[in-house]
Order: sequence, then C-alpha cells, then structure tokens
Amino acid sequence: MADKTVPFSRDFIAEVSKRYPTPFHIYDEAGIRATCREFATGFPWVPGGFRNYYAVKALPNPAIMRIVADEGMGFDCSSMAELILAEHLGTPGDRIMFTSNDTPIDEFAKAKELGAIINLDDYTHIDYLHDGIGMPERICLRYNPGSLKEGNVIIGKPEEAKYGFTREQIIAGYARAAELGVKEFGLHTMVASNELNPDYFVETAQLLFELAVEVRRETGVRISFLNLGGGIGIPYRPEQTAVDIAYVARGIRALYDSIVKPAGLDPMQIAMENGRCVTGPHGYLVGTVRHVKKTYKQYVGLDATMANLMRPGMYGAYHHITVLGKENAAPTETYDVTGSLCENNDKFSIDRPLPPVESGDLVVIHDTGAHGHSMGFNYNGKLRSAELLLKEDRSVELIRRAETYADYFATLPQMPKH
Repeated sequence: MADKTVPFSRDFIAEVSKRYPTPFHIYDEAGIRATCREFATGFPWVPGGFRNYYAVKALPNPAIMRIVADEGMGFDCSSMAELILAEHLGTPGDRIMFTSNDTPIDEFAKAKELGAIINLDDYTHIDYLHDGIGMPERICLRYNPGSLKEGNVIIGKPEEAKYGFTREQIIAGYARAAELGVKEFGLHTMVASNELNPDYFVETAQLLFELAVEVRRETGVRISFLNLGGGIGIPYRPEQTAVDIAYVARGIRALYDSIVKPAGLDPMQIAMENGRCVTGPHGYLVGTVRHVKKTYKQYVGLDATMANLMRPGMYGAYHHITVLGKENAAPTETYDVTGSLCENNDKFSIDRPLPPVESGDLVVIHDTGAHGHSMGFNYNGKLRSAELLLKEDRSVELIRRAETYADYFATLPQMPKH
C-alpha cells in the first residue's frame, strides 16, 4: 500500500505561496535522493558495473538532474534539448545514453561530440549515421521483441510500437555495425511504461540475456553492455504497491549467473533508464481553489489546469488529491476537480470523494514529479507554472520561474511588449 502523505503542512505551503503564487510544482529532494540510493544498493554485484540513466524527459530541470547525477546516475536523453542539458551539467559521455527515433543527423552529431552512447532505433540508421558523421566505436541497438513480449497500456503491443529492430534486423545490424568498424556493442529494449509487476523486469532481463547469447553465436559480436530500459512504475493509487528494486535486482542476478556467465559474456555492464519512479512520487502540483460550483455535479475549480498536468485529461490517469489542513477530515463530498481551460477534459479527477472544499483551500495533486511540468503546454494562452525544490534543510528554492505574458508573446514579431 502506498502512503499518500505530503512532506509539508498547510501552514508551510501557505508561507511558500506568499513568495511563489500557486499553481506550482514542488519537488522533495530528500525523497529523490532516497530513491536513487535504492538503485545504488540493489546492483553492486554487477561485474561490469551498473548505472541507471535517468530519463531526462520525465523532469528536464538542471537542479533535479544535478541531484540524480550527484547520486551516481547518468542521463537518458532523447532530443537535442536534453543533450544540451546534459552538456550544461558537464556530464561525461559514458553517462549519457542517447535513445531517439526518427533522428536528424545534427542530433546524432551532438551525441557523438559529447561521447554519448548512441542507441539506434532502426536498421537504416546504421548507414545513415556512418554516411552522415562517421561511425563511433561504441554503439547500441534497440530491440523490439514483437509478440515475444507483452507491452502494457501506455506503450501498447510491442509489434505495434514504432520503436526498435526486429530479431532478424538486430542480428543483421550487429554484423553491419562490426563491418563498419564498431568495437563495442550494447543491446537495449523498452517495452513497458509505468509497470508495477516486478517480475516483468526480470523477464525482460532474461529476454535480453538470451538474445545477447544468440548474437554472439550468430555474428561473433560480444555484447558488453545491456540496457534493460526503464518503465518501473509508481503507485499512483493508495492501494497500489511500489516495485521492490531489491527483488528485481536479485532476480536479474540469478539470470546473469545462469545465462551470461556460462556463455562467456561475463563481465557485462548492466543499465536501466528509469525516470518516473526516481522523481515521480516526490513531486506535487499545488493549486488554490477558486470556486466551488454546484450544478448537476459538484466541481472544485483550481487555478491549475491540464496545462500544468495533462496525464489525467490525456489518458484518464489517476493522481491522488489532498486538501491541505483537511487530511484527517472524512471524504463526505464527491467532486470533479477541474481547471479553467475551454476543454471538458480539463479535469484532475472525476467523482472524487474529498472532504468539504471551500474557496481558498490549498489542494495538492500527488506524484507529479515525472511527466508533469515537462508535458505542459500553452493552450488558451495559459502560462506554465514555476518549479520549486524543497531542499533537505527544509528551505525552498525556485528552480524554474513561472512564465509571463512576455514569454508567451516573445516569438510573435508584431506583438507589443507586455
């Protein structure tokens, strides 16, 4: 069961909101560091070394990236902007995994310049990379297992996903990359997102270990590093249970001993690329109640909107909601919690039991530390909110200011300045 509490009080947030008006996302540094250390303590046994490449797309803020880097994580980048963020932080190349798709040559060039591990998504990208900028000595290929492995709701069936090589293409791909001078080879897959079954990740390791053995047998290429992907989910609902990282690590170790070592592929580096589970549970969207409306239903209208957190409106995702100062009050009322966009799916919850809510109440939406602010948008001219960091010493730091109308109109050459 997930403990859906918050690391601050109503009075604390009321004081913070005097300096930084709601809505804002606030992230708990202590919680983020604790989760990073779960990965560090789970995989010390890996002979070739273990690293989680934090998925920058989850929360692309340098202040957060510094925290996870300080805890030993690298970065999983998927775009030019994310590569630039990693470069800005002085990240060594072996701590950057560049996994993209439909990639332009300038992004490959930037990744190569940084010494990043380039993870190719398609067989044709091998020659595209070679002809465009020259082949690096180290390369990784992304495997799509098709019907051999089930996906989940967010990513869907692997055989219908746009990502990765087929089994036949992966074998041919390693042979071609070796022919073009590649010296070090990696193997990657990513077939689920927000998955809470720990055995799923153990099964994924088995799939890739066995494929690495097959690649060696059929091509002579030795896979020296293996990226199991990310996808470890978080318990958005109170009745859900977080994935036990130590359990996953033990399962992978047993498979490593039974598959990798007998095949002569030891030592092998093992990596993952989790983002959501690292920062997701430690982020909170704070909003203020503007209006409580009663028509055919009851509506709690916030100053936050779907532009601040699109997951509920986009695919009906559940996010827990706490009314600060009323944590122990009985949930005797039922509300839709909404924003002010001109869209009827601008709802953070539908028919949610909550204690009686009043105008001016402070509301916290949980688990917004991944795919929250980063998926924001400006529809209706809504401005993107600030991001705050709740530091370990309980001080609060502004790590991204709120947008202004001057920001919003800045790309329009004929607009007056605001």
